[in-house]
Formats: sequence, C-alpha cells, structure tokens
Amino acid sequence: MKPLLVLLIVISSLQACTAQTKPKETPAADTIKRVVYTEAEWKKILTPEQFYVLRQKGTDRPFAGKYYLHKEKGVYQCAGCHTDLFTSDMKFDSDCGWPSFDKEIAGGKIKKVTDTSHGMVRTEIVCTKCGAHLGHLFNDGPTLTGMRYCVNSTSIDFKKE
Repeated sequence: MKPLLVLLIVISSLQACTAQTKPKETPAADTIKRVVYTEAEWKKILTPEQFYVLRQKGTDRPFAGKYYLHKEKGVYQCAGCHTDLFTSDMKFDSDCGWPSFDKEIAGGKIKKVTDTSHGMVRTEIVCTKCGAHLGHLFNDGPTLTGMRYCVNSTSIDFKKE
C-alpha cells in the first residue's frame, strides 16, 4: 500500500510542477486576429521568392536583401499580412548580411519558436498574425537590449514615415 501512496504523491507533484512552468501567452498575443490561408492561397498571394521564405522557411542570400543597408525612417511590416513589426529606430548595422533589429514593436506581434533545423538550436521568429517565417533571434546584439533580430528582407515590407 505504501508504494502506491508514494507513487500518487510523486505524480501529483510532477503535475503541479508542470502546471507552474507552463509558458503563458501574453494577453496581447491572445488578442491578435489571425490571418489563415491554405498554402495554395498563399502561392497566389505571394511572389515565388516570398512563398519560399515566408512559408517554406527559406533564407535570403546574405548582403543582397533590399533592406540590408536601408536607412529611411518608417515602419517595417510583415510581407505576408502587413502587421507592423519593427521601426527604423530599432534597426542597426550588424554586418551579418541581413537587416537587424534590437527589439520588436510591443504587443506580441512576433512569436518565438525553437528551431532545431540544420543541426543547430536557434530561435526562429514568425509573425503571430499570419505565421510567416521572418528570420531568427540571437542574443549577441551590440545594443543595450543585447538582442539581434536577424530578418530576411523578403519577409518584410517598408512603410515610409
């Protein structure tokens, strides 16, 4: 009888620990209205290059994207659904070959996902609203945040200030 009691106590302790460590979505992320299309619909909406990067998690060639050296003032938006993601004030030159930002616009507009592809462990960043692949997040940024949102130019559009 004693081993059964011990087993029940261990199981309830594990369930309590799991419940306490389960990540919670931010309230802002819960209020974002999702954009949902089939892959066939995305193929009609996006260019072939955009479909490859946004839907198939492709990557732009380094040092070649249209926003890599871009310096205008304004807002960078998701190329899939036009959600505001970054401002030009958040952009910095990282010499990594892709547009880099040190933070995102508040409100849970970017979702972070563990990416174990290509034999690495990285943090993928995706648009919360439409699920578009944007790039990856690294903690090696030179600014006060210490973060580097490494974004494909193909994943974003720009709205001039």
